[in-house]
Amino acid sequence: MSEVPVALTIAGSDSGGGAGIQADLRTFAFHRVHGTSAITCVTAQNTLGVDRVDALPAAAVAAQCQSVVRDIGVHAAKTGMLLNDEIMVAVAEEIETLSIPNLVVDPVMVSRTGARLIDDDAIAVLCESLISQATIVTPNHYEAQLLSEWGIDGVEDMKRAAEKIYELGASAVLVKGGGMLKECWGTDVWFDGDRMKVLKADRIETKNTHGTGCTLSAAIAANLALGKPLFKAVQAAKDYTTEAIRHSFDLGEGQGPIGHFLGLDQRKSHSSKKHH
Repeated sequence: MSEVPVALTIAGSDSGGGAGIQADLRTFAFHRVHGTSAITCVTAQNTLGVDRVDALPAAAVAAQCQSVVRDIGVHAAKTGMLLNDEIMVAVAEEIETLSIPNLVVDPVMVSRTGARLIDDDAIAVLCESLISQATIVTPNHYEAQLLSEWGIDGVEDMKRAAEKIYELGASAVLVKGGGMLKECWGTDVWFDGDRMKVLKADRIETKNTHGTGCTLSAAIAANLALGKPLFKAVQAAKDYTTEAIRHSFDLGEGQGPIGHFLGLDQRKSHSSKKHH
């Protein structure tokens, strides 16, 4: 195992660079964690939407995980878009066989706009084989409704959903209010079977939130790789993601990405002025 903190993202590629492994690797880099990856699918997308998705063979996804763990080692991992049941089965098997620790499962099932991204067979595998191995699972509003079979209209519903999702076997659950519930913007609910916590952050008005869920789960994994306890890793990840949203920017004609390196552009500008 490397002495350098190492995190693994098992997720899809976003050609527009705002989400997926691109967002995950930038998040790892910001936290000074070496990022490795197992690509599950390749998307053709931009700020306006997804034009095409091509899945990699499940064996290719498994081989990527094996290569990374065998030589480099992994201190924490996160899963994102797994796309289909074959890939989910392969990933679940590799996580168990390779004893990958500190697993953050971002159950990418439904987009922030409510569009279903995977079929019922894949959801069944996710619940039965992957979430049960998770250190934490981080569903958005729609995903939490599917996983818990509980309608969510506010914080109390988020709490109930978190309790029901916890029964699937994860060590902890973080139900995200996200942009789905205006009264819950910036509000997430944590449950670990013992503590129920409502975590709040600043509400930031912006359309540029592409990659928020990927970034939060990657930041949790990065903080776990750095050795932080789970709840502190979640708090730190939430703070980082809030600042990344605060530093989001316009790109293309649609929903722009959040700013993974925060105010780095402003600092660079300030530094340039000092040198003139």
